[in-house]
Amino acid sequence: MTIRFVLMVNKQGQTRLAQYYEYLTIDQRRALEGEIVRKCLARSDQQCSFVEHRNYKVVYRRYASLFFLVGVDNDENELAILEFIHLLVETMDRHFGNVCELDIMFHLEKAHFMLEEMVMNGCIVETNKSNILAPIQLMDKAS
Repeated sequence: MTIRFVLMVNKQGQTRLAQYYEYLTIDQRRALEGEIVRKCLARSDQQCSFVEHRNYKVVYRRYASLFFLVGVDNDENELAILEFIHLLVETMDRHFGNVCELDIMFHLEKAHFMLEEMVMNGCIVETNKSNILAPIQLMDKAS
């Protein structure tokens, strides 16, 4: 599995979390995010959650006021990525209690940490919610 980037975006198109697993300059990232976010947010609920953009396949899903967008290679399994997005949301729900945009904004480092526990170098390495949250819970106890 090769994930190229993960974005969390609100309904207004503002990026709340961005994690890239390939090198892109800041300008390239800004342009890519703008194009993809406009394309995904313009789609209706009746349209499928997969969009091809440049050399990426973008799989996205909306949860409440947040859009979770994952850019992958064109030969990647879309349903597996949708499952990954759902797992990420469930993990954040377990930690934050019904995750919302403000949780991401005020605890950005924890959101990045969860993502880093799940994905390493573009590959999904952990899917057990307890294993993902254990280090975060240890850090919470220590502080």
